[in-house]
Amino acid sequence: MMTRSKSTRDLKPYFQTLEDLEGPFDWTAFFGNDHPVVLDVGAGRGLFLFNSSGASPDKNFLGMEIDYREGRRAATRLLKADRPNARVLGGDARIAFDKFIPESSISEVHVYFPDPWWKKRHHKRRIFTDVFVERITRALKNGGELHFWTDVEEYFERVTALMDHAPQFTKREAPEEKLPEHDMDFQTSFERKKRKEGWIIHRGLWVLSK
Repeated sequence: MMTRSKSTRDLKPYFQTLEDLEGPFDWTAFFGNDHPVVLDVGAGRGLFLFNSSGASPDKNFLGMEIDYREGRRAATRLLKADRPNARVLGGDARIAFDKFIPESSISEVHVYFPDPWWKKRHHKRRIFTDVFVERITRALKNGGELHFWTDVEEYFERVTALMDHAPQFTKREAPEEKLPEHDMDFQTSFERKKRKEGWIIHRGLWVLSK
C-alpha cells in the first residue's frame, strides 16, 4: 500500500496539498502559462476537470478537494490523459481562497453538488455562505463567472437568496440540461448518478461586476 506522502509525490504536479505549497499562487509559475484560471470547488472524482481541460486547452483548471483519496483519483485520471492544464489541490477550499488564491485572478468558479449537510443544525457547515460569496468576489476577475449546481432545491433557494443580496453579481440564464451522448457526457459523476435516478438538477449562473 502506498503511503500518503509517496502517493502524493508520485502524482505531482497533478495532485498537491496546501501543505506542499506556499501562497499566494503565481498562476504563470503554477501552470507554466498565462491562460485564464478556472476553479472547481469540490472536484470529487474529477469528471468536470477531465472533460473541461480536454475541451478547453486554452484554459487552466484547478480542482479543490478536501478528500485526498478522491483528489488523488481525479489527479490520476488527469495524469494518464496527459492534461498539463489541469491540477488538483488537496485541502479546505476556504483556506485556499483566504491564503492561496490571488485577488482578481480567477475567470470562473464552479461549485457542483456540494455537501448539503441535511440537518438544520449542520447548515453552518455548508460551503456556500455569505463569507464564501465574499471569498469568491475577491478571487474573481471583473466579468468572472460563478456556476452553482445542486439537486437539493432548498439549498439552491438559499444560495439564490444569498446571490440576490450580493449587488456585485448579476444573474444570468443558466445552461439548459442536455441529453448526454455517452456515460462520460455529464458535468460531474454525481450529476450522472442523480439524473439517472430521476432527480431534478438546479443550475445557477452569476457574473461579477466590480
